[in-house]
Amino acid sequence: MTDALKRLSEEGVAIWLDDLSRKRITSGNLAELIDEQHVVGVTTNPTIFQKAISSGWGSPRPSGAEDGGGYEQQLADLAARKVTVEEAVRMITTADVRDAADILRPVFDASDGQDGRVSIEVDPRLAHNTRATVAEAKQLAWLVDRPNTLIKIPATKAGLPAITEVIGLGISVNVTLIFSLERYREVMNAYLAGLEKAKERGLELSLIRSVASFFVSRVDTEIDKRIDALGTPEAKAVRGKAAVANARLAYQAYEEVFSSARWNALESAGARKQRPLWASTGVKDPAYKPTLYVDDLVAPNTVNTMPEATLRATEEHGEITGNTIAGTYEQARADLDAVEKLGISYDDVVQVLEDEGVEKFATSWNDLLKSTGAVLDRLAPSEG
Repeated sequence: MTDALKRLSEEGVAIWLDDLSRKRITSGNLAELIDEQHVVGVTTNPTIFQKAISSGWGSPRPSGAEDGGGYEQQLADLAARKVTVEEAVRMITTADVRDAADILRPVFDASDGQDGRVSIEVDPRLAHNTRATVAEAKQLAWLVDRPNTLIKIPATKAGLPAITEVIGLGISVNVTLIFSLERYREVMNAYLAGLEKAKERGLELSLIRSVASFFVSRVDTEIDKRIDALGTPEAKAVRGKAAVANARLAYQAYEEVFSSARWNALESAGARKQRPLWASTGVKDPAYKPTLYVDDLVAPNTVNTMPEATLRATEEHGEITGNTIAGTYEQARADLDAVEKLGISYDDVVQVLEDEGVEKFATSWNDLLKSTGAVLDRLAPSEG
């Protein structure tokens, strides 16, 4: 076992867990990860909740033998009240986020609000509806009612003005599903515009926090698929390099934006930087080392949100050798240029990934509604 997680923290990388479930909360596992594995935050998404809430509700099962992932009593109570499926899902997911936020509250207090955060996502079916996204973000912030919550808003074109409006209302935001460098710059601009709105409204800027979730492994998955289809030696030579290069150039953009005159004026008014968050850091290709997207993306004031498998792999095999982003920008640009020279369009790749990301989360949300509805029907009390 190494001290890789500790060293990662010492390098200024906040370790967040990319998972949440009722059993993780009630078993003490989340508290254990905070105490022993340097975990200082939690992210969720529709797929995570779909897996957590649907676990154990297979059919058929003997009476009294059901294990609904810790959600049995709440689902039974919701069924007794005959709530709608959508209300049931919202009550369950916000309860988990609220409880996780309470567990992480000491981290939040000790870090002056920097960490100890728990993210919850707006309904992914609203990804292309600005007004509904803002309304949903306000509702979620009210339902969870914890200062250490981040509302996740996807970085679609419709999501950008929603980010500005929600930040302008003083609600902290995790911007998700960022794949392209151009879109990342638009996200940072939306954050600054939101802070400017909040300042105009007289809000305390130091209380508003944000992270920008820049997705990593999916970039390699999509580009490697296209490289493999080409099958040439020239193509194979750049396999597995694009995702890290893309993220490193995102950090370069972060450094530029958050050293600008526009930012300096906001910082003087109390604003805090929007940290880059490396998302989708679980390695999908077994040919790559399991800690690739951790070891190669170490830089100050970043967040790495990991599934537990990646967290454990980093604990056991992580090679944290200091800042692995500084001084890499020229090579990173060359790596992405090499992909373009193969005839693989960067713009097409990132658009495909954004579209698929929105679609996958919407599918997970619909699956969650369907499976929860089936359980509510099964548990509904008989009439009379």
